[in-house]
Amino acid sequence: MIGAAVVGLGVGEAHARAYAADPRAELRSVYDLDVERARRLAAELGVRAVGSLEEILADDGVDAVSIASFDDAHFGQALAALDAGKHVFVEKPLCRSVHEARSLARAWEDAGQPALMSNLVLRAAPLYRDLRAQLAAGELGVPYAFDGDYLYGRLHKITEEWRSRVDDYSVMLGGGVHLVDLMLWLTGERPVRVTAVGNRISTEGTAFRYRDFVAATFEFESGLVGRITANFGSVHPHQHVVRIFGTAAAFLHDDAGARMYESRDPAVPARQLDAASLAATKGDLVPAFLRAIEMPDPAAVHHELDVICVAAAADRALAEGRNVDVEYA
Repeated sequence: MIGAAVVGLGVGEAHARAYAADPRAELRSVYDLDVERARRLAAELGVRAVGSLEEILADDGVDAVSIASFDDAHFGQALAALDAGKHVFVEKPLCRSVHEARSLARAWEDAGQPALMSNLVLRAAPLYRDLRAQLAAGELGVPYAFDGDYLYGRLHKITEEWRSRVDDYSVMLGGGVHLVDLMLWLTGERPVRVTAVGNRISTEGTAFRYRDFVAATFEFESGLVGRITANFGSVHPHQHVVRIFGTAAAFLHDDAGARMYESRDPAVPARQLDAASLAATKGDLVPAFLRAIEMPDPAAVHHELDVICVAAAADRALAEGRNVDVEYA
């Protein structure tokens, strides 16, 4: 049995329920700044509500820690968990800079390469699992363009809630990172350069201090071009849009659903794809994390770090107003 504990019980509640439901895991404890929330969930699941991360890390029965706190706490808590010899599952973003990614990489190596995963949950969606297999099989031909739009559609969450109080909050790392992850995970490539522009027109006059819209263009050695937007001020339901153009087919997922165009003939309709484009719950990657504990995959950990480095490079390009090389951990 893998002893597990959860820090932060917003999205982390889904983590806790996933551990409690998995026969490989024993959920031992939960922790939240809201003590009553932690006590209620602990009582429901029959586990302990503890008073600190340190209490969790001192428990020899805890093998794995889920971190679902605010974005700016992820790095320090993940680093502490690695230093304590735990396997670590972290809500996105795993951390918020290349420097932090490199620090986590060193701690991961020093700890003997335990499981380290970020909850980039679009990977759990059946639609993208199928698409990844199709790309690997060459069914789209050679991919030459990846477009992804992260439409947040919940303005109050950045103008009135904790995101408005976080220093250096990044919409690319806070949301666009889902599309960065899909770009790397689906294509099996990582970019070498990026340029970015952005604005904060939608949040002008609010408590949110940073750009709420960022558009980044990524260049790959193969010639592939990626374009990703993080649009937190959108007047639109919370959704993501993905388009992948290959030499043999084009995949699109947007308001009209998911479909594959396999002919340039306008008389040939697109093939509709029925697989779900979202995971069923925010805890759907917990089973994959438990598998990573049982069957370590260092390449998967490097992917997690690469995703952060790519998103952080977009922020650096935005800040410097120029094309920059992507620096990896």
